[in-house]
Amino acid sequence: MMKLGVITDCFKRNLEESIKLAASLGLDGVQIYATTGEFSPQTLTENKKEFYKELLNNNNLVVSALCGDMGGHGFENEKDNIERIEKTKRIIDLAKEFNTKVITTHIGVIPSSKNEPRYQIMLKAITKCGIYAKERGITLAIETGPEKASVLLQFLKDTKGGVGVNLDPANFVMVTDQDPVEAVYLLKDYIVHTHLKDGILLHKVDPKIIYDYFAEGGIEALNVSDYFIETAVGKGNVDFAKYVKALKEINYNGFLTIERETGSNPLKDIKQAISYITPIIQ
Repeated sequence: MMKLGVITDCFKRNLEESIKLAASLGLDGVQIYATTGEFSPQTLTENKKEFYKELLNNNNLVVSALCGDMGGHGFENEKDNIERIEKTKRIIDLAKEFNTKVITTHIGVIPSSKNEPRYQIMLKAITKCGIYAKERGITLAIETGPEKASVLLQFLKDTKGGVGVNLDPANFVMVTDQDPVEAVYLLKDYIVHTHLKDGILLHKVDPKIIYDYFAEGGIEALNVSDYFIETAVGKGNVDFAKYVKALKEINYNGFLTIERETGSNPLKDIKQAISYITPIIQ
């Protein structure tokens, strides 16, 4: 059976408290942000590593994935990629220490044409990260959202291993207008982690416009609510019965990790997500 997890940051509490909360809800694992903050490679001391390993063990939780999202434009800008590749490698090392086989990240917006220079810039960087991850038994999982599943599949096939998919059905529904069920079947050989999230597309626009605003910190100027709304799980347009059925048919038995980025009562919404999805995945 598929396992349930949660992104610890969604609780809006400190990491220790969030891990304990996840355990109290009967979850199987947690996804932890590792790019900046207290769980990043540059700030996590050996003592703190041991503390969190013990805390996770005592609460019967595993790390479903680390989030290695670099923010900004991902790996679209060649001049930034030397530093971003090295940071990603350190997060891969950290993942190995915490016995998780997945790092999730947004990499930018993949062009549909291989002839666009940005495609090759991104491919070169992600291939380097993927090879490093593969050698350590880890997968760098690209989070879905900015492009159609067919474009992502083409890109994945051009890498040299160690690169997979973190399938977020809500990102597809809210931004790309991609059917998540179709995406499951297209990307079936690469899915290593999923997010449990829901939403509604209000007004279709070029996804690059949306993600560029996110990257440049100008999302308020875009007024995102004119284009899409993230909702509590079961309140949006993701058909979870069909989506989970597709995941079962491809023999996916990994994590559905709850992500709730908006809303005034995240704990309530996380509990509701667990209640909603549990009978569907059984």
